[in-house]
Amino acid sequence: MLRIGLTGGIGSGKSTISAIFEELGAPVIDTDAIAREVVAPGEPALAEICRSLGHDLLRPDGSLDRAALRRRVFRDDARRRRLEAITHPAIDARMRQRLATLPEHTAYVLLVIPLLLEAGWQDRVDRILLVDCPETVQVQRVVSRDGIEPEEAWRMVRSQASRDARRQAADDVIDNDGSLERAELTARVQRLDRRYRGAAD
Repeated sequence: MLRIGLTGGIGSGKSTISAIFEELGAPVIDTDAIAREVVAPGEPALAEICRSLGHDLLRPDGSLDRAALRRRVFRDDARRRRLEAITHPAIDARMRQRLATLPEHTAYVLLVIPLLLEAGWQDRVDRILLVDCPETVQVQRVVSRDGIEPEEAWRMVRSQASRDARRQAADDVIDNDGSLERAELTARVQRLDRRYRGAAD
């Protein structure tokens, strides 16, 4: 089974691209979704986050206040690294579990890993597919999506790997600066889907 690592900065449009792959029948394992699972109430990672970063990050219902956590860690690199040291192993273990459940005849799987470079997980994948756009576009999208101030969005963008580093690491790139219609993005994903299936064969 070919493992394709889909990555890109925050607000680059990874969800749009992974959804198109899913429409084409490719299995998708999204580590963003897994990241939310591993910090759900009752999960060991949530208890460790509270011990390490503060019990005030819990909502009254026992769930994690993700917005408060984001504000806390993106203003402090040491705290962000502490959070990643807690969550990354849990995410990695669950991703491997999901991989193990896929049918043997699966041609390829799309692993959506936003922090693929930052986590050093290049060895988890056979090819890296980058969804790329200018940083100014990322910030605009994050501000619009999350309702946060531009300064906070810029902090989030700059805490991740640089655009140049991602492009150098990528085997395939989809430019998603907003100039392409959905049909054009779909056509690009269809070409990659055929290529990946051919490589798997």
